[in-house]
Amino acid sequence: MSKISNFRYAKESLFIEFNGAKSKDEQLKGRKYKHRLAFCQEHLEHSKTNPEWYENVDINWENLVKAYSAPDPRDHFYMTVFGKTYSEKMAESALEKDYGENA
Repeated sequence: MSKISNFRYAKESLFIEFNGAKSKDEQLKGRKYKHRLAFCQEHLEHSKTNPEWYENVDINWENLVKAYSAPDPRDHFYMTVFGKTYSEKMAESALEKDYGENA
């Protein structure tokens, strides 16, 4: 007998779960992304075995696993979007702000 599930993830419920993992990570010393990485890995597996659960959200779990596996996920995100680390982008933004104020 097959079981048909009507369960579907909503963006809001995933945010709540993610914030729980984030809170646990913030209490850790050392590697600070353990729970967020586990959260993403778990959802990556679920998205493969139960893709219908995720039909209402558009999340690339593979990219999130890759990012949270990086030594510094924030730098990974900034490199992906801007082609620069977080500190490089902040320095550039500060220069642009200074230039704008002095123009």
